[in-house]
Amino acid sequence: MRSNASNGNQKHFYIATANLLNFANPNRIYYDNAPAYSNNEYEHKLHGITSLLSKAHADIIAVQEVWDSKALEALAVSLGFEPEHVLAPLASNDSASPYTQGQGAQDTPAVGIISRFEQLESSLLEDIAPKAVIDIPDIGPYRRFNRPPLLLRVNAYGQPITIVTAHLKSKRAFFLRDKDGSLLEDMDDPNVRVRAKLRSLCMRAAEAASIRMSIIERLYHTREPLILLGDMNDVTGSVTTQLMTETGEVNYDKSMRDVALFDAARIQSRYDWMRDVAYTHIYQGMPEVIDQLFVSEEFLPDSKFSLGQVERVDYFNDHLKWDYADRVIDHGIIRAKIKLND
Repeated sequence: MRSNASNGNQKHFYIATANLLNFANPNRIYYDNAPAYSNNEYEHKLHGITSLLSKAHADIIAVQEVWDSKALEALAVSLGFEPEHVLAPLASNDSASPYTQGQGAQDTPAVGIISRFEQLESSLLEDIAPKAVIDIPDIGPYRRFNRPPLLLRVNAYGQPITIVTAHLKSKRAFFLRDKDGSLLEDMDDPNVRVRAKLRSLCMRAAEAASIRMSIIERLYHTREPLILLGDMNDVTGSVTTQLMTETGEVNYDKSMRDVALFDAARIQSRYDWMRDVAYTHIYQGMPEVIDQLFVSEEFLPDSKFSLGQVERVDYFNDHLKWDYADRVIDHGIIRAKIKLND
């Protein structure tokens, strides 16, 4: 596959994140209340996503809302990758999969990663860390991720880098239902609606706190870089996003650089004005950045432990201006160019 390394001795790569909006194999039901894609609809979606992602020229692509690994492999191949460059264990169509028995994702879509770099290690963050477990109103302890984050450690030009992709609980109100899926609450009651949104917030907070604890474990007193990216379902400065990154803590304690994460758009060396015109999603008519990309201290150019830097961050979001029926995905794509030191 084509390498994005510069001429000469420079080493750089592009990394992107994209929510693929229920990307599934044709003729398979993924939600009971959603029709399966016909062969033509699937091909339209595949070609549409390929067209959007091809502009990013990414070497690593974190994806969310994947139902079938075969669909993701078809996308990877159409972008110039190989099928073995795809990792999506909770959407596997391999009959030997201990997670899916080949049936793809069930009940909720999964995250995945496409990477042209050698895969050194991978794991799923399935359980909420014990110290991040909280009681969800009217439900009880929240102990497992609804959509487990995926961790992949890659070898980029001889430099190991840990990639973590996540898709946190949405802001959508979480109403109580019985085992058959029937509502147990009045959705039109404004007080019930507030409580249902509180449940979602608590779930997202527990997930964010658990991811944070996993990140601390990876970064504490190490010099190996880490990148966190994905659909965080809230803006960069939100409490839940900052739970994962703790960027602000560096202002009060410089030693926090060791375990903090930094918004790539804020530390890019070029075009930092883009951060003020960027958006990746339109929620209730308002543009916002909920798809994000964070890097560890090793990509800060002024750090004594710097191994590289974020040269630029780009947002691909023109398709969000199209009529909804014409969009193959409903999120923008964020991409960072990262240059490693010679």
